[in-house]
Amino acid sequence: MATGGKKPVEGTVLEIQIHPSDIRRRVWYFFLRQRQINTSIAVAAGLALFLILNLFLAPTVIGNLLSRSRYQSLVVERARHGERLQQLTEQMARLDRSTEDLHLKMNRIYLTYGLESDQRSAGEGYPQEPRTVPESIYGGAIRRGNGLEAKITDQLNVLGTFIGEVQSFESAHGDQVQTTPSISPLRRSEFVLTSPFGNRLSPFTKERDFHPGLDMAAGTGTEIFAPAAGVVVFAGRYPLKQSVSWWRYGNMVALRNGDRFITLFGHCDEVMVRSGETVEQGQVIATVGSTGWSTNPHLHYEVRRLKEDSDFEPVDPRIYILDHRWRDEEQLLVRARMAPDLRDYEPLPRLIGR
Repeated sequence: MATGGKKPVEGTVLEIQIHPSDIRRRVWYFFLRQRQINTSIAVAAGLALFLILNLFLAPTVIGNLLSRSRYQSLVVERARHGERLQQLTEQMARLDRSTEDLHLKMNRIYLTYGLESDQRSAGEGYPQEPRTVPESIYGGAIRRGNGLEAKITDQLNVLGTFIGEVQSFESAHGDQVQTTPSISPLRRSEFVLTSPFGNRLSPFTKERDFHPGLDMAAGTGTEIFAPAAGVVVFAGRYPLKQSVSWWRYGNMVALRNGDRFITLFGHCDEVMVRSGETVEQGQVIATVGSTGWSTNPHLHYEVRRLKEDSDFEPVDPRIYILDHRWRDEEQLLVRARMAPDLRDYEPLPRLIGR
């Protein structure tokens, strides 16, 4: 039973009194039945359990959130490294193509100087063992990059040996280097190759014949340069009475380049040198024209090389034009090494070959 005029509460109850510090103020009374007490206790216990669980679980939740953020950061970083890997692999692929081009050019230099294959020590390279690459989404790119690296290293080692041998040869054979035709008689941007060396369909007879040089189309008046140092052995129009075949070359210049080469320049417009004159590599010797048997302005360019039987035999001039990149250089080198037996070419006339 309660006091202070309050209505009595039946049953088991919990009485709570709140007394203000000022005794003149009203006292507050709260009565809780057993059911309310049980509910309050349950709620309090639940809150306590919730707080305890949070104390234990909070580090794990926070850790998971941090791990997720770190994971996303790693994904972004992996993508960035993957993109960089692709870029580096493409750069290595371009470098690989460049080293292959250099290798082809060095082979052409060997052929130009007449070095036999058994004189070369730079043919085998230094193969390297492939490195093991763990499986991953970028495993293929990594293996490709490792393969390119090994191939480029091998090519560079070979090129290093090539260069050393060529430098030694040039130091010991300076005169031969000066008289070896090694540059284009026309500037690269000024001509179009219209008829290569070898068998072709003649524009005049419409039958297959052997073309002993290159036809390089260019505008009339385009300057023609000496591909090597030499002596002019013929300049002008070959006499019709002595040879119809050579008369067809129109205005022609023939250079004796040392003891091993003779270079011929046909269908010229203006001849700018005289017989007996010494010329240097790169000197202007004539201009492009359309004289003789010619359907359009062009330069007919031949390189003839002295063979063992003392005959000057035509060879593909593209082998000796080292300052120009040809589209079919690999096939060109293969054909040059096969050394075909040439029989259907016009021998040099007396005024030029003797």
